[in-house]
Amino acid sequence: MQKRFASKWGFILACVGSAIGMANVWGFPYKLGDNGGGAFLIIYIFFIILFSLVGLSAEYAIGRMSRSGTLGAYEYAWKSRGLGKIGALIGWIPLAGSLSIAIGYAVIIAYVLKALAQSLTGSLMSVDTAQWFEGFALSDYSVVGYHFVIILATLMTIFLGAKSIEKTNKIIMPLFFVLFFILAIKVASLDGALDGYKFLMNANWDKLSEPMVWINAMGQAFFSLSITGSGMIVYGAYLAKKEDIVDSAKKTAFFDTIAALVAALVMIPAVFAYGMNPAAGPGLLFVTLPKILQDMAGGQVFAIVLFTAVIFGGITSLQNMFEVV
Repeated sequence: MQKRFASKWGFILACVGSAIGMANVWGFPYKLGDNGGGAFLIIYIFFIILFSLVGLSAEYAIGRMSRSGTLGAYEYAWKSRGLGKIGALIGWIPLAGSLSIAIGYAVIIAYVLKALAQSLTGSLMSVDTAQWFEGFALSDYSVVGYHFVIILATLMTIFLGAKSIEKTNKIIMPLFFVLFFILAIKVASLDGALDGYKFLMNANWDKLSEPMVWINAMGQAFFSLSITGSGMIVYGAYLAKKEDIVDSAKKTAFFDTIAALVAALVMIPAVFAYGMNPAAGPGLLFVTLPKILQDMAGGQVFAIVLFTAVIFGGITSLQNMFEVV
């Protein structure tokens, strides 16, 4: 099994794949809409810069120096103070956290796969989206089959270690960006989309004085960059000694932010074009957008594109969580 990434860009794309996921394509747009638009964006970018230079680069460095998984990396980091065994015990905290997140995360991606399947059959185009979402989100075992497919597909991509992770991300990540750019171009042609762009660009400065806006932006940046869960420590263990860690962290943060912005440029203008609420919360992806796609010319095709792109982003993030565990 290969224990190193073959190229710098392979490593960066794998890290970008981990960072890009539901936090970008689902969480960021609705939090942006719920926290004042441009003001939230400014705070978010501030935290992305801070955490990428400090937290992300540190996790890469710890991983590369220890050449180990989560427990070994924490033991290595604490060993300098003679507390290696305590460090190994503390390492169980992010390990358990990654497992817990992965369990719930896989269910959300299963929701997306269900939406994709019903987009392919066309049945999603004729349902009441609110009732449709509640029908399976509030029902036990409603997406077990889809959940199994997601788990199996993700495990297959990490079977050969760094080599397979690198190869899948070299394919999936470019496709992710291409699909979302296609959607962004389509949304730009909608009447009323301009109001959505204005919302994104015009900052509500009063929001800067609200502590919860800062907390939400900070939490979004943490989750978006995949730091503190030890996933980036594990990927750092696959990084060659010659690679510039800080530069890799900057590139990861840059492409992660681009993905979040492109997702927002798809969802927020579409919501404004159809006179809906940009602060729709978690229902934005599963209720509001499907409703918009039902009314849009070529909506079925664009629904397939949207949910395929979201699944790509979700699987690459889940891939990192499973690699940690």
